[in-house]
Amino acid sequence: MKRCLGLVLLLWSGMLHVGSGLRCYRCADYTGRCENVQECTFEDSCISLSDQGGKTIRQCIRYTDCDVSRLTQMFPSISRFTYRCCNSNLCNSGSTAPAAGLVLVLLWSLLSLWWFWF
Repeated sequence: MKRCLGLVLLLWSGMLHVGSGLRCYRCADYTGRCENVQECTFEDSCISLSDQGGKTIRQCIRYTDCDVSRLTQMFPSISRFTYRCCNSNLCNSGSTAPAAGLVLVLLWSLLSLWWFWF
């Protein structure tokens, strides 16, 4: 019974990510707090772009668009900016929350494995 339950937990934890696409934060504000999450449809990266005035834009983006010349075309109202593109879930936050989420997923997986084998 315990092995069966362990196997179910292991399969369930693995299915959490099956079929789900990339997720990025989506917002444009000055606070640095972004709680809106966007499922990326055709994009394969997340971006966090900040202008000199302190406004930060976070959203899904194609990785091929992650260069200065293309971003200048995409955001014509922003003349000077810094940006960071990444390609893991919720990697465009301004905090360490995604890293904490990854640790929790890893711990859950290890717990599932331990339950299955012992």
